[in-house]
Amino acid sequence: MRDSLPIVGALLAAVAGVALVVVAISVFLSPRTGSDGPLGFPEAEPLPSWAPPAAPPVEAPEPTGPGIAGIVDPLWLAEASDATGIPERALAAYAGAAIIKAIEVPQCGLSWATLAGIGATESDHGRHGDSRLDENGTAVPGIFGVALDGVGVALIPDSDGGEIDGDADADRAVGPMQHIPQTWRNWHVDGGGDGIEDPQNIDDAVLAAANYLCRASTAYETEDGWRAGIRSYNSPEVYLGTVAKYAVEYAEASR
Repeated sequence: MRDSLPIVGALLAAVAGVALVVVAISVFLSPRTGSDGPLGFPEAEPLPSWAPPAAPPVEAPEPTGPGIAGIVDPLWLAEASDATGIPERALAAYAGAAIIKAIEVPQCGLSWATLAGIGATESDHGRHGDSRLDENGTAVPGIFGVALDGVGVALIPDSDGGEIDGDADADRAVGPMQHIPQTWRNWHVDGGGDGIEDPQNIDDAVLAAANYLCRASTAYETEDGWRAGIRSYNSPEVYLGTVAKYAVEYAEASR
């Protein structure tokens, strides 16, 4: 199976020489510490400080489709989706990216549950607002965060002329993993194997996030390594706790 990943290997090579971006990769779109999240944890419950690694996903004996989603075992995917409540299409991206990073950068230790925790926190797995993931994993309609104009939010002046985020006045985070335009330009990748790099596509967005996270920190199986990596993605303590809460719940549910 590991010899059958030329497309994904080429994708990783394409981003290998990119320098680490200093700014956070994403914007905290929709904190989910309340009772409305898929797992429904209450406001008063303290958030964990980090998420120990989950059991690794199962790799498919042969690819079932293109890109990272096609390398995940269908039976594992169906059972884990049912146990966690994560939609299969989103879970395939998280698990596929974790499999790739375990092969290419085993010292990173980034788990599918942590990636899923970020996806839950950022966009409810591509379901923020009226959006849904289509069969190719693309958010329809596209997901756009608030204008980062410095009014109650970070000030990030427009960096893309509206090409990526549709706003020529200020940057907005985009897609299921809420990449900001300047970060997407540095970490863009075709995780879906369709020849298109699109931050609104969950395969592309999750693999870009995983590549970034494994450059930002290693040893995600340790508390210090995990916290350093997630803080580089988004720094508020409540963000780290929310991602950790989801990741822990997903890992425990899928055992």
